[in-house]
Parts: sequence; C-alpha cells; structure tokens
Amino acid sequence: MSDFDLNLYTAERVQIIHDGLDRFTPSADTPPVPLHTAMRYSLMAGGKRIRPLLCMAAAEAVGGDAVQVLPMACALEMLHTFSLIHDDLPAMDNDDFRRGIPTSHKQFGEAMAILAGDALHTLAFATIARHQRTENPEQIIRAMAIFADASGSTGMCGGQVDDMYYEGKPVTPEILRHIHAQKTGALLNASLLTGAILCNATAEQEECLQKYGSHVGVAFQIVDDILDVTGDDAKIGKPTGSDEKNDKATYPKLFGLEVSARMAREATDSALDALSVFDHHAEPLRAFARFIVERDL
Repeated sequence: MSDFDLNLYTAERVQIIHDGLDRFTPSADTPPVPLHTAMRYSLMAGGKRIRPLLCMAAAEAVGGDAVQVLPMACALEMLHTFSLIHDDLPAMDNDDFRRGIPTSHKQFGEAMAILAGDALHTLAFATIARHQRTENPEQIIRAMAIFADASGSTGMCGGQVDDMYYEGKPVTPEILRHIHAQKTGALLNASLLTGAILCNATAEQEECLQKYGSHVGVAFQIVDDILDVTGDDAKIGKPTGSDEKNDKATYPKLFGLEVSARMAREATDSALDALSVFDHHAEPLRAFARFIVERDL
C-alpha cells in the first residue's frame, strides 16, 4: 500500500484551485453586482473540487504539471457549479441546501439562480479561451470540444433529461447506467482527458484514463446514491432522501444497498486496474478511486 497522503495533496491543490477561481471570476462588486454575487456565492461555497483535482492529477500522471492546466481545472468547476445551481431549481430537484448553505434560488430567487448558472457556463468557456496555454493550440481546441460534449445534449444535459423522464418509471440496469454515464460520468471523464491532452498524453494513456474515468464515474454515482439513503445531512451538505422523495432511478432502488456497495467496490477495483500502465505519478488517481468508494460507505 502506498504511503501517499491524499489529504495533503488535495489541500495544496484545492488552495491553488480556489485562488484560480477567485482570479478568473469577476469580483462581487463588478456590475451587474447581483449576478456576480450569485455566481461567486455558489462557486466559492467549497465542495470537494473533485473534477478540477482529477484534471490536475491526470496532467501529472502523464508527466505534466498541475498548474499548467489550472484554467481548464477551474472551468470544470465552473461548469459543475452551473449544473448544481440548475439541478437544485424547483423545476428540477427542488433542493433547499447545497454544500451546507441555502441553494442559489433560495438565496437569490429563481430568476437570478438561472442567470448565475448560465453565466458560469459561459465563463467556463471564456476561461479556457483566455487563459489556457499549451505549446500546441490544437490540444486546446480538442480539449474544449470534449469539455463542450460533456456538458451538452450527449452529456450532463442529456443525462438530466433522462433522469427526470424516468422519475417514477421502471428502469433496467442498462438505462440506469446510461443516465449516470451522461449525468455524472461525462464530466468526470472530461476532467481526466482534458488534463491529459493538454500535457501531451499518448493515445494509450488517454485510453487507460478513459477506462479509469468510466469505472470511477460508476463508483462515484453508486456511492452518491447510497449516501442519499444512509448519509448524514451535515456531512453531505444537503438533505438526504431527495432521491426517494423525487422517485429517482438509483442503484439502491434497483439493486438494494448491499449489492450496490459491492458494485461500487468492483468498479473501484476496475478503475485501479486501468491505471496499471502508469507509474507513481498516477498515485493521486489511485488514491482518488479509493477515496470515492470509502467515503462513509
């Protein structure tokens, strides 16, 4: 077992990410003040910053530098935060709390929450275009295309559509996997691939990271589903039980808690296997996979 310290690794990089988000986002006193206040409220509210951390870790795994991909990492967090603001809206999941504080629409009203999400979405692309640098500009274009696909109709947006469509309806394991591959897995995969591409990853390294991301995405979603049943509101930062309230398609609903937990561990093992071609520089990715399945499961 490696003596790699994930807590130290994440603490150092989360501070870099926080500083980057602060720098790339208009200040709260920039007009229009209500909009920028709402954007920063959700963006700077904390969270585990898993997506930007995965981007940085993938960059390091292929021999790059974490700071080199900071604009892309911050853009991923902006995109993720946009999706959370919109997911929490009354028309979607109708949640009152996120990351331990009132959701955007509870704090600022529905209209401002929608606009804050929209603005973060566009700011994410602007951040990449303005600040991301690489020796080969084609890498930025390719990374941005992956980034866009992850957020669009074949990524998060499409997954949210299916997630809502199948509320209260019977689903097969195949449908459930498809929903979460789009809603959760697409952005996790994009986080890994963009970080790797911007640091000159080989085709083999990209393929292995894609496999890792797919398995980690499954494990992540299963654990999220389990924690919505068994977790503690204070630790999670939002009320549990919302999946049952909204009659969502989840792994515990389809397979039960015990089988779901086993599936999460199996997905984690597969994710670790996918990293076999990497050396010690991929240790952060190995630690992330273990963390995902071990968090209060």
